[in-house]
Amino acid sequence: MNTNLKPLQIILQEKNIKPTFVRLKILSYLESNRTHPEAEKIFKAIKKEIPTISLTTIYNTLDIFRLKGLVRPLFITGTEVRYDRDTSFHGHFFCEKCGRISNLDFEYDGLKKESVDGNKITEVHGYFKGVCKDCINNNIE
Repeated sequence: MNTNLKPLQIILQEKNIKPTFVRLKILSYLESNRTHPEAEKIFKAIKKEIPTISLTTIYNTLDIFRLKGLVRPLFITGTEVRYDRDTSFHGHFFCEKCGRISNLDFEYDGLKKESVDGNKITEVHGYFKGVCKDCINNNIE
């Protein structure tokens, strides 16, 4: 086993996920590309190293990761699913000009409740849309 993949192998094993080479490569990609990639982008990157991989394998692996709490799917645009390796409590900002999604730290105690009106809360999503500072600075408004 590649020593660079050893820490990722431990992460998978702790979540009771068999650490196959493909799963390790996908997790490695997510760890080193914190850009909220979509499955197709992950597929194109991994395919360079594993030409026999399928897009279905990427989707199946991401679903396993989601079920085990290793990634969060983001449904910000309504036309695609992006994946976030950071599963901690945070929000997202979507730039309507360049399409980049960035993490936002914000505090609102109401979002951290475990229940609302007797309903158990298992997931909270918070996102903002607008024009990012880079696009504003480059006059891409």
